[in-house]
Parts: sequence; C-alpha cells; structure tokens
Amino acid sequence: MAELSHFDRAGRAHMVDVSEKDVTDRVAVATGSVVMRAETLAHVTAGTAGKGDVLGVARLAGIMGAKRTSDLIPLCHPLPLSRVALDLAADPDLPGVRIEATVRTTGRTGVEMEALTAVSTAALTVYDMLKAVEKSMVITDIAVKLKDGGKSGRYEAK
Repeated sequence: MAELSHFDRAGRAHMVDVSEKDVTDRVAVATGSVVMRAETLAHVTAGTAGKGDVLGVARLAGIMGAKRTSDLIPLCHPLPLSRVALDLAADPDLPGVRIEATVRTTGRTGVEMEALTAVSTAALTVYDMLKAVEKSMVITDIAVKLKDGGKSGRYEAK
C-alpha cells in the first residue's frame, strides 16, 4: 500500500512539501452526473428553469470552484491554473446532466482535486437551480477519469 503523503512521521496532517518536485505540464479530467426526472431535465433543455440558464451558470460555478480548491480542501496547494474547461450536457437517457471538467497547470503538483472540485461545484449548482421543481435529484459518479504529468505519470480510469 502506498504511503499517505499528507501525514508526517508522527501521524499529524501537514501540507506536502513539493519544492523538490519537477515543474511539469499537468492535466486532470473528472466527470460526474446529476440524475433527475425527465420532467426536470425538460426545464434545462427548454430553458424554462426559474433561475435561468442552468448549464451556463453551472459551467461558471465549476470554473470558480476549481480556482478556489485550495480554500476548500485544507491540504491542497494553491495552483496557477492555466485552463479550466467544463462540458455540461443534458442526457435524456440518464435522465440528467453529465459533467466533465478538464483542468491544466504547469507546476509541481497535480490538478486532480481542482477537476473534482469543478465537477462537484457544477453539480451542486445544477441541483440548486432546479431544486424548486425536484428535490430528489442525485449527484453521482464523481471520479477522476484522467491524470497526466509529474512523477507518477499517466492514469486513465478503465
């Protein structure tokens, strides 16, 4: 089992020292979904949600979430993000909204947490914007699908 790097020898949580790591291009892709009734999804596709453009607002919220990750996750390093892109798509087969976030930086540590935070924030925003018509929506399947760069190299979910 891999050693947990966020704990010191005494078992206390600490921020990992990345100063000796190489600066490399890094990317992470995360995905997730908000499952809802077809009638609720119809508000998204028709643009009739009471709070406005659900996908547009959720996209912006995801970008903002990625940028604030180190403020939310205690041991994350603040990173200069070079790209945060979110793709939100209404999927009638789910039914619901599928979310994918791609985050890039050039630095000493990866951006998996930023990608996961982007998806989570976007999903929470979708819920917030539609909760007046459905409170039973489910945020699900948030996961890292791709991570590349740094010493550990490339990871792709199967």
